[in-house]
Amino acid sequence: MTSTIFAPGFKTVPYWWEAEQGNNVALHPLPSRCDVVIAGSGFTGLSAALTLARAGREVVVIEAENPGFGCSTRNGGHIGSGIRNTYKELVASHGREMAYAIKREGRDAYKYLLDLIAEEKIACGLSRNGHCIGAHTQRSVARLKALAESEPPDIEPFRFIAKDEARQEIGSSVFHGALVLPDRGGLDPKLYHMGLLQSVERAGVKLVTRTTLLSIAGSPDNFSVSTSRGDIKSRNVLIATNGYTRKATPWWQRRIIPIGSYMIATEPLNPDLVKSLFPKGYQMNDTRKVIYFYRASPDGRRVLFGGRVALQETDPAFSAPRLHAAMAKVFPQLQNVRLSHSWMGFIAYTFDSLPHFGTHDGIHYAMGYCGNGISMSTYLGNKTANLLLKRTGADSVLKNRKFSTRPLYTGNPWFLAPAIAFYKARDLLWA
Repeated sequence: MTSTIFAPGFKTVPYWWEAEQGNNVALHPLPSRCDVVIAGSGFTGLSAALTLARAGREVVVIEAENPGFGCSTRNGGHIGSGIRNTYKELVASHGREMAYAIKREGRDAYKYLLDLIAEEKIACGLSRNGHCIGAHTQRSVARLKALAESEPPDIEPFRFIAKDEARQEIGSSVFHGALVLPDRGGLDPKLYHMGLLQSVERAGVKLVTRTTLLSIAGSPDNFSVSTSRGDIKSRNVLIATNGYTRKATPWWQRRIIPIGSYMIATEPLNPDLVKSLFPKGYQMNDTRKVIYFYRASPDGRRVLFGGRVALQETDPAFSAPRLHAAMAKVFPQLQNVRLSHSWMGFIAYTFDSLPHFGTHDGIHYAMGYCGNGISMSTYLGNKTANLLLKRTGADSVLKNRKFSTRPLYTGNPWFLAPAIAFYKARDLLWA
């Protein structure tokens, strides 16, 4: 099977990167000084840079690779609330009032994303057809019903559909029911990133690529940032590296759990076939703890399917057959289709499953989106910039919350493989 699923020209880079043509953002040499250095050119860094530059700050964004190399252009393009935790989970850990405020913040993040796309006129294949969570076992139906009943209805609407109705709204018979979140949607993350880049360039931000952050010394108004291309003096520093946070920023590396997320894209298919699999245009995932997530491509010609299929990080070419097999279980109609792309990227989990932003030792940061990053990273990039600017727009219940780590953890998630093995076994036992 592994020799037959790969289409001619198969690539182990994101399908989204086919949109690279036309990305004519100017790249700059490293200057000797600026007002703000931002490490990371993903959604967080660019959003912060845009706010800061429009407030009159001289901003330099440094990136170890090409612009948006990390998960900003490697994800599935699903958009909605940026809060992963359920309301019930948040009430148990933070109390009812704070739980509601955190969920509301997720809603605000989504609205901010949509408003920014409209204001900047970013053409990114945006759709708002809804998101669907499929019950992968009969026992998980009760969990979905309870979720629909427990979430605050004024934050986000939910609609439970039984098995027969689910078959009408999803081109698969494997689900025992589903939960529909009608206000959510999807986009092409590469096109969105390119649009942000163009806005940032118009605002006068300098983007310095192929430049690795080595260390940060000093304090506010007098930072010295050492990079692989020399040093730069800066009044402020903002860390926006998320799942690619490395040893140059050890305090943050100890608080971020990098987890590989893997995806495949089919070769171009008959649009009628794709429409039959996603008749309502939903973005989708299931009720597994180690979830699969999938959607039609924005042009309606491919299926994009992702998930975690190995206990440890692996080669995208190795993960591709496993994802293909999982895809064929959900959609048997695709068992003989070939793959054009297989790729992976590192998302950033935190020990409390919440995003964080604030300051530490005078350095600003935003990160830890736990796989729900498109809206929240854009939103918290803006919030962190406003915090640096000392504006009221920095107000947030997520600001400067306790950012926990664990004893002996230094950024290498040695516990990940046994945790994934446990949750995969639990997912099977729910059958």
